[in-house]
Order: sequence, then structure tokens, then C-alpha cells
Amino acid sequence: MSTVETVRFKLTPGTDAEEFARLDEKVETGYMAKRPGFLSREVTRSEEGEFLVIVHWATPEDADATMQGFFGAPETQDFLAAIDKSTVVSGRYARLS
Repeated sequence: MSTVETVRFKLTPGTDAEEFARLDEKVETGYMAKRPGFLSREVTRSEEGEFLVIVHWATPEDADATMQGFFGAPETQDFLAAIDKSTVVSGRYARLS
């Protein structure tokens, strides 16, 4: 059964949203899309500046394996530095159909 992960967050003060969009694209193409089981990813932003990332995985194990390496991967460091860690809320869901 496929898995959907969500992550909500705001950017660190002073981080430009356009620059963050470039960092996000780099993370998606340079890291996420290369991981086994990656199906798709979308990023949205509210009027209040909160981001919502939705990632679809083939299995929960694929999601786990990717997340275990995510925080230490060289490709993700600039992206992570732009996120206000105190605002991060994540979730994982099993797709019903």
C-alpha cells in the first residue's frame, strides 16, 4: 500500500521565498526523486507563509529509508537551513485506494 507523508513548516526569518523555491527544486531533483519508491511530491504555500509538502511513496519502508538519510545528506543541507525547525509538523498516512 502506498504511503503519503506531509510536512508543514515556515521559513527562517529573512529567507526569501523565491530562493527557497530554488532550494526546494534542488532537493526534489537531486535527492528525493532519486530515492527508491519515490512516486511524486508537491509543495504549496499558504497566504500566511506556511509551506505544505506532500510526498507519495510506494511503501512505508521506502519513506523510512529516505528520511533516515535526509538530514545528513549533502544535497539537503541548504534546504534544511532555510526551514524554521520550531514550526515543523509532519504526518504519515496510508493511501486508501
